[in-house]
Amino acid sequence: MKIFCSRANPTTGSVEWVEEDEHYDYHQEIARSSYADMLHDKDRNVKYYQGIRAAVSRVKDRGQKALVLDIGTGTGLLSMMAVTAGADFCYAIEVFKPMADAAVKIVEENGFSDKIKVINKHSTEVTVGPEGDMPCRANILVTELFDTELIGEGALPSYEHAHRHLVEENCEAVPHRATVYAQLVESRRMWSWNKLFPIRVQTSLGEQVIVPPVDLERCPGAPSVCDIQLNQVSPAEFTVLSDVLPIFSVDFSKQVSSSAACHSRQFEPLASGRAQVVLSWWDIEMDPEGKIKCTMAPFWAHSDPEEMQWRDHWMQCVYFLPQEEPVVQGSALCLVAHHDDYCIWYSLQRTSPENNERVREMRPVCDCQAHLLWNRPRFGEINDQDRTDRYVQALRTVLKPDSVCLCVSDGSLMSMLAHHLGAEQVFTIESSAASHKLMRKIFKANHLEDKINIIEKRPELLTNEDLKGRKVSLLLGEPFFTTSLLPWHNLYFWYVRTTVDQHLGPGAVVMPQAASLHAVVVEFRDLWRIRSPCGDCEGFDVHIMDDMIKRALDFRESREAEPHPLWEYPCRSLSEPWQILAFDFQQLVPLQPLRAEGTVELRRPGQSHAAVLWMEYHLTPECMLSTGLLEPVDPEGGCCWNPHCKQAVYFFSPAPDPRVPLGSPQTVSYVVEFHPDTGDITMEFRLEDTN
Repeated sequence: MKIFCSRANPTTGSVEWVEEDEHYDYHQEIARSSYADMLHDKDRNVKYYQGIRAAVSRVKDRGQKALVLDIGTGTGLLSMMAVTAGADFCYAIEVFKPMADAAVKIVEENGFSDKIKVINKHSTEVTVGPEGDMPCRANILVTELFDTELIGEGALPSYEHAHRHLVEENCEAVPHRATVYAQLVESRRMWSWNKLFPIRVQTSLGEQVIVPPVDLERCPGAPSVCDIQLNQVSPAEFTVLSDVLPIFSVDFSKQVSSSAACHSRQFEPLASGRAQVVLSWWDIEMDPEGKIKCTMAPFWAHSDPEEMQWRDHWMQCVYFLPQEEPVVQGSALCLVAHHDDYCIWYSLQRTSPENNERVREMRPVCDCQAHLLWNRPRFGEINDQDRTDRYVQALRTVLKPDSVCLCVSDGSLMSMLAHHLGAEQVFTIESSAASHKLMRKIFKANHLEDKINIIEKRPELLTNEDLKGRKVSLLLGEPFFTTSLLPWHNLYFWYVRTTVDQHLGPGAVVMPQAASLHAVVVEFRDLWRIRSPCGDCEGFDVHIMDDMIKRALDFRESREAEPHPLWEYPCRSLSEPWQILAFDFQQLVPLQPLRAEGTVELRRPGQSHAAVLWMEYHLTPECMLSTGLLEPVDPEGGCCWNPHCKQAVYFFSPAPDPRVPLGSPQTVSYVVEFHPDTGDITMEFRLEDTN
């Protein structure tokens, strides 16, 4: 059965009705899930198995039957571990139906159907009693409900309900306890993801400085956590201001509360500086004695950095303080963690811990519009002075004293650069109310509200009156649009250029003048795990899960690229980078598709995991900006990626198995096509042996 779905096309800007399979959402959910990553997490699996064995033994030693409740069972792995460890029966709860169906098959395949009952419900809907889902309460609670923030997937409400309705008082719990840790740091790089810095523009009249509005400086920022692979942030990019502080713990074997709370830890700063960022992570202890521990600590806080487990389903957290605050070495302060049932946030207090226990700050919410319009990488991009200087350099070559500029990008400062560099008149299109409101604030803070004309409408609705009867001599874009997910979605600029062509004067200049799509074949150090089949996991056959993911990928995802910020995911180039397609913005969007096909030879040995794609924008013939590689690949294949952009990763299918020795030399054949009518880029990359 087919259904029609409404979809906003990020490239063309239009809203389309697309025919999809009725199970499209299921396929998307499975294909984009972290199930493979979790199954490859050896440290997680082993520690859970050890903790479950110990919990079952403690119950058996008391002369009781071991009845296990497994909430969020996924593949049923933890339930099978429990039965293998000697549990008498296990109730495995899984709310996602395709996953619950897979768990039933996996349990049956491994011969545990008589000891494991899979219940396709949310745990809060599970009933206990003679006619219920469970005849009695369980005495062992096994869960894996955690995200990078620990509580972001609703762990606290789920535990709270389970203790009240589904498990015995003082039951055994695996994990037994979780502890959240925090470390206060100063970091210009990370702070640049949260605040707008002054931006310097060198003009013929001297230096001009674009300053942020006061309410943007005072804004507490976005309410959501920034989760990253903190191990990829160099220690040189932050100054440690505190020791690692244990902030709060949750004992999962007892009644858990999901009520809002705060926890204060007094500390003496290790150095003087400006407190800006809180780095945070957690660990889980699988047993009451704390001998079996699984930690998310970054390498500098890890007990055994050489044995660290790479994982993407759990990372580390970056929290921004509402305001940066000066701290003095040795002068006592209190770091306060606040949380509700789903989120954590931090504040710095100068009062005593006793007073802090009564502090109940509301969750920070952006009131300046900037954190609603710009995500963290976008803040970093705008604050990149070298990038701004590149635009200034390009603008100097195309601007004239009588230039009439029209800027087309979301929440961009390009219009201000054009004004400061001498354009006679500047217009900027801001399609959304949020971007319109934000840019008006920024213009006012810089006394430009009467100098730059904001047009709040979609480009295709632009009229001659909006431009005050003038013809545009310079159409300007970064280009950046908030709806863009993949690198080529910013080709929306080309469609806007085509739409507003009637408003361009004779000889009008378009900047960027052109763009090109580039690719390179890479071997990932770790990211391959999210797509690699598992087969056997701690002695249990989970190939049914592998097959399920493969079917979901084959539905569409294996023929599509997905966005990843590759500065967080080290990789090595196996081929030389090459250009696939070119897009000429001086011309209108063509009527016919643009197609490229060919073969690329791999220059270095390794496991070919994926092709990585990115866009390069040619502002002028002499000036180019890359959203991908920033430097030539080094002789060993090392890659330096743009830290402000997500690159597109096309994983080869089937995924190479790292356990299989490298075979004969390989080439990669490709077919890539740009479809002007839809704005889509379709692609297929294939690994081929040269022998």
